[in-house]
Amino acid sequence: MISRNIQTIYVMWLRDMKGFMRSKARIISTLALPFGLLLFMGFGFGSGFSMVGVPKNVNYLSFLGPGIIGMTMLMNSIFAGISVLWDKEFGFLKEIIVAPVERWAIVAGRIAGGITTGLIQGILILIIAFLMGLQIINPIGLLLAVAFMILIGIGFVGFGVAMASIIEDTQAFSLIMQFIISPAIFLSGAFFPLANFPLWLRIIALIDPLVYGIDGLRFSLIGVSQFPIYLNLTILIVFDSAMVFASTWLFSKTKG
Repeated sequence: MISRNIQTIYVMWLRDMKGFMRSKARIISTLALPFGLLLFMGFGFGSGFSMVGVPKNVNYLSFLGPGIIGMTMLMNSIFAGISVLWDKEFGFLKEIIVAPVERWAIVAGRIAGGITTGLIQGILILIIAFLMGLQIINPIGLLLAVAFMILIGIGFVGFGVAMASIIEDTQAFSLIMQFIISPAIFLSGAFFPLANFPLWLRIIALIDPLVYGIDGLRFSLIGVSQFPIYLNLTILIVFDSAMVFASTWLFSKTKG
């Protein structure tokens, strides 16, 4: 049974990877917006742009880069959820459900596929940002940055799968996800430090898990953070655990 579940995880992961590699339009579309933001905002504000809570020796593009990477990981969760709905629509999900495998293994495979595709896109954005002028202070911090990217991916891919498990309509799913994702991005501090927000908005932003993921990425890459690193890790781990549990439980209730 264990080997069967491992094989299920691998098959679901491989299926997502093949679909990702074959969909050039998806790769281009998910990279176009982050690249555009890096290009126009990064160079538009320039190195002379000063912000509260950011050292003067850190240029805006270096500050923006980790935020765009976190945003890319978040946006990738949309596709993880939509793929579940597509499988429902075309009957593939029903075939998987009736197979003699544990449903948690199916969810684990989905999450693994979503994390891998998100990592590929996130690393590509990191390389682009570096070539454009992102100043990485410690190459060893790249390993910690990858860890934060994985933690962001686990939580939000799990969230996407959980939402797709209870929503039947693809258009409704897209609208709901956009309604949630847009505020999550703007409140995350991806574009500007939270210190620049009014107090009431900073308080609201504290419930956004992406805040702690992006803050951890900034600490890893440019040595700037608004929260202790252990707090960022703790909140992300708690969020990830909750989303993995929720996605597994809700997926187990779906009828395909």
